[in-house]
Amino acid sequence: ADPKHPDANHNMGVLAVGVGKVEIALPFFKNALEANSKAAQFWLSYIDALIKLDRLDEAKSVFNQAKLNGVKGQGFDQIEQRLGLGKSKKLNVDKLPEEQQSKLFKLYSQRQYQKTLNLSSQLLEQFPNSINLHNIIGAAKQSLGKLDEAIEAYKRAIAIKPDFKTYNNMGMALKVQGRLDEAIEAYKRALTIKPDYADAYFNVGNALREQGKLDTAIPALKKAVTIKPDYADAYLNMGNALHKQGKLEEAIADYNKVLAIQPDYAEAYNNMGNALREQGKLDKAIQALSKAIAIKPDYADAYLNIGVALEGTIFKKPNGDLQKALIYLLDKKTSIKPKDIAKAAISLLKLEPNLQKHIQLVDAGVIESPLDVISDLSKFPLLLKLMNVCPLPDLELERLLTNLRCAVLSNISSLKEASAELLSFQSVLATQCFINEYIYSHTEKEEIILQSLDASIKKAFKNKEQPSPQVVLVLASYKVLRHYDWCRLLVVTDDIKQIFTSQVEEPNHEEQIKQDLPILEEITDKVSSKVREQYEESPYPKWVNLRLPSEPLYIANVVDEIKLKLHDKKIKEVQNPKILIAGCGTGQHSIGIAASFKSSKVLAIDLSLSSLAYAKRKTDELGIENIEYMQADILDASKLNTQFDIIESGGVLHHMDNPMAGWKALTNCLRPGGLMKIGLYSEIARQHIIKIRQEISNASIGSSYASTKSFREIVMTSDQNHHKKIIGSHDFYSISTITDLLFHVQEHRFTIPQIRDCLDQLGLKFCGFEASQIVVDFKQTNKAKDDPYDLAKWQAYEEANPSAFAAMYQFWCQAVD
Repeated sequence: ADPKHPDANHNMGVLAVGVGKVEIALPFFKNALEANSKAAQFWLSYIDALIKLDRLDEAKSVFNQAKLNGVKGQGFDQIEQRLGLGKSKKLNVDKLPEEQQSKLFKLYSQRQYQKTLNLSSQLLEQFPNSINLHNIIGAAKQSLGKLDEAIEAYKRAIAIKPDFKTYNNMGMALKVQGRLDEAIEAYKRALTIKPDYADAYFNVGNALREQGKLDTAIPALKKAVTIKPDYADAYLNMGNALHKQGKLEEAIADYNKVLAIQPDYAEAYNNMGNALREQGKLDKAIQALSKAIAIKPDYADAYLNIGVALEGTIFKKPNGDLQKALIYLLDKKTSIKPKDIAKAAISLLKLEPNLQKHIQLVDAGVIESPLDVISDLSKFPLLLKLMNVCPLPDLELERLLTNLRCAVLSNISSLKEASAELLSFQSVLATQCFINEYIYSHTEKEEIILQSLDASIKKAFKNKEQPSPQVVLVLASYKVLRHYDWCRLLVVTDDIKQIFTSQVEEPNHEEQIKQDLPILEEITDKVSSKVREQYEESPYPKWVNLRLPSEPLYIANVVDEIKLKLHDKKIKEVQNPKILIAGCGTGQHSIGIAASFKSSKVLAIDLSLSSLAYAKRKTDELGIENIEYMQADILDASKLNTQFDIIESGGVLHHMDNPMAGWKALTNCLRPGGLMKIGLYSEIARQHIIKIRQEISNASIGSSYASTKSFREIVMTSDQNHHKKIIGSHDFYSISTITDLLFHVQEHRFTIPQIRDCLDQLGLKFCGFEASQIVVDFKQTNKAKDDPYDLAKWQAYEEANPSAFAAMYQFWCQAVD
């Protein structure tokens, strides 16, 4: 309406500076001054912007123009001082008495910040020009989170007498506010006063590192350690910057320098462990991370990182301390996805002679007393913890537990006076069988005993008697308690509480949740309907705990962390992303994303109401509040009438009748510049599965519960390589996962050239594969900067490593105009 409006132009300039676009601000300040040359603030803003751009000669010239226009004020005195023009008036410095100063410092060191401020306020009336007093007021207010007031206190100290420590402190307050350019300017002012000030170089380096300016951050940190050779924190952050650049050897060298200075520096061991893991040196990575945990037993990030490093690791030597670390990790509901470390944990456990003894006796057909076996197994808390949270992916342990379950059932009549140890183990065993969806086989003899126990319980209830907890628990290890019509009559004691909660109360709650779930449209596609039926019958996967990030990040941080190649960088500016999870299953994916992206709003859709209800229950249990669940077919995505900043669909499109139709429907919901993460099966990696699916088809084996277990027994006793390979998969060890793996009603597979063609057809650009060990291994032989974004290189890599994408291709792409 008024292009020359002075205040509007000035405010636009201020906003531009505030978001770091200082160059863009200059024309606005000029327009403001042309309209009103008497406004002192307009001149100050213009000169300050020129100083930020290091255009000091222009700044001095504009300052002189301001003086010619008669502009004056305290701000101009400070500007004059910054530019080194003339002699600014200095206030007389008040010397705070040593006794009062010591008292203030003592209060501050004891973290009594409010008392520090109260005393400072009293002293300020007597010593208004004390630099130390203003500084300690600033520090106390900064510690209380009153950053604006802290900065003003520092400015008052500087007005009395510029001091390098005050500028440094002000810079730290500005950095906490995210005002990184201003913080860097403050640190540089400190360095003009004291050029050998190591802390200021350290702070400059950290601020530049946060801005992603690693090439300039590293020299600043090097300057800090040149001045102060024992500066452990500076070496640590220099290592972190090099690590982010992918210079892993140099980063590890700096972490070792930290440890040479400070051997108990847990963060250095943690970060070195991550760098070693990225190099593929998993044994050394685990050693480093274990040392971090030994130094700092509550180090959450180190536990998370050791969980990542353990995936795929098989141990050859016992390690009791690591077993304790794994128990701690599994105790935390959001520290790790248990299946990721299950094989590593089992490999540790199987090095224990007492466990190995029972495995060998079962294999030899020796019948042991169930109480003796339970007594021994109860001495392995890591084993019990694993049994409570995920299926055990190990055939030897499966045989041991299957035999033990049978022995307990066969001897149940003699266990009337059960010990606490027996009942506790029975509860754990029943939990394991429930989690693996009763995949363990049982004989006709066991079935007869089960029917007899069922009948005896019904009779007991007729006589108004409660069954013994050991009988309830043994039945719960063969079938879900909720499926017994007498379960509602049980008096829930402490002995059966855990089982009753998981097998009765939680499934009942999910049934209630189903009634309230919103439905987008009736599902009419024939294949979609069949897929829905499969997941209504077997929600996939059943899970207990999962890994969540320690804190959510903005899109810009996530993109930088996983090193995506963006074709449109505007996505990094999105602060409140709308995210669609297309095919959320039982909620692991949606919950993980909701916890990963700061200020996000997630819509999670799926075909199966049973899966959605499970997801909703777990979401509520974890206190996640930014997810909405809805039943919907991807083919109907346009009816959501929403454009999303991020869309993720992992392991879903390849189960559709026409994957490209589904992918196109999702692409149409993606905002221009938005990011999409897709997971697809690999044709090359799934050759053994293709062969098994063909065997199932040729033999006309159905996907019923009994058929699945029967076919699984055949595979378990087979010597054929493709069968042995499938036994190594986690998905072989529960009903829903093996159904999804081998008996799915619809499956497509892709190659990398096909993915490239799909991306071209949809107008999407490849941004990189999801950060994983695969990417780490790829970079060992593909070292050029752009290699990770070259699909031709990835095609060659997969041809040389056919099992690389055994799980799925998981990659990011972007919608571009």
